[in-house]
Amino acid sequence: MRILRRTLIQLPAAAWAAAASAPQHRIVFQEKGRFGGWPANHGMWAWGNELLVGFEAGWFRVNNGAGREHAIDYSRPAEHVLARSLDGGESWKIEKPDSLKAPPDTKQAGVLTEMGGKPAVTSPGGFDFTKPGFALTARMASIHTGPSRFYVTYDKGRQWQGPFAVPDFGTPGIAARTDYIIDGKQSMTLFLTAAKSNLKEGRVLCARTTDGGKTFQKLSWVGPEPPADDFAIMPSSVRLSSRSILSTIRHRKFIAAWRSDDNGASWAMVGKPVDDTGGGNPPALLKLPDGRLVLTYGFRNPPYSIRARVSSDEGKTWSRDVMLREDGGAWDLGYTRTVRRQDGNLVTTYYYNTNRDGERFIGATIWKP
Repeated sequence: MRILRRTLIQLPAAAWAAAASAPQHRIVFQEKGRFGGWPANHGMWAWGNELLVGFEAGWFRVNNGAGREHAIDYSRPAEHVLARSLDGGESWKIEKPDSLKAPPDTKQAGVLTEMGGKPAVTSPGGFDFTKPGFALTARMASIHTGPSRFYVTYDKGRQWQGPFAVPDFGTPGIAARTDYIIDGKQSMTLFLTAAKSNLKEGRVLCARTTDGGKTFQKLSWVGPEPPADDFAIMPSSVRLSSRSILSTIRHRKFIAAWRSDDNGASWAMVGKPVDDTGGGNPPALLKLPDGRLVLTYGFRNPPYSIRARVSSDEGKTWSRDVMLREDGGAWDLGYTRTVRRQDGNLVTTYYYNTNRDGERFIGATIWKP
């Protein structure tokens, strides 16, 4: 037994991944001439084996993998679309609800979005966050100063109410992506990215509503303002207990973890779950029923890949990388979201490419840690 244990410890990370999960890859969205991108901006939800993910569907342009500019045609409008699976991520169908169209003249990450949406209005509040088909998605205009808006659904994303304006909390502006924790019928904790004092992105703010989304109160900053050459953006957060929350945050080169033990009033950094993301990629954090935490992310240097790490001690320490796939063709990939389906397998979505000069598609990997 001692010899066997020693042999296992010497296995490379890729061997651990193969033994642990044998990931299966599926296509969520792939069309000739199109660019599918950035699920992390939009959100992903699960109701048993019914899964829903949002993403951007723009137009592809070849940039030969040069530099760090996305392979999307910025001169053509993109759509905010959804993909739904009724079989736990094995197959997907694209949906384009009119109720999710962006307000007029909105740009997200510099891409002009499809026209036809309504301007954001003040939220009436009173939403019931505990209804079985509830979901919320938060969107932004500028990645630096917003403004931002949110939408809510009670029927698993078929119809949405909104857009409703996200307040700026006295900051230079809010660039919201989707990261929230439901605490009760009308209580929710949200994690938002605010512009830094120099009007660049960004730093993370923790806020809460207790009246069903009518008003929001800023609770705290999650960490200090980053220096001029860095940012802290795109949080992904889970509740550890009634008083404790863990939030993982994207920096320019790494992913940081911050913990609050007073329900969001103050925060302490507890380390770097990932000290190198290959050039910047956001985390997706999920808490399993057994208490383990799973973090997925895209790696933007060779080997271009989608990776995961697991923690069994509430984020104090993390496993080595589990390679979900490492056949990427260029750096322009990642932005994962992960949910757990009915049989306990995880489904991780992301945008991806297997050819440097090929379209970006939305992929899904089914696996078990």
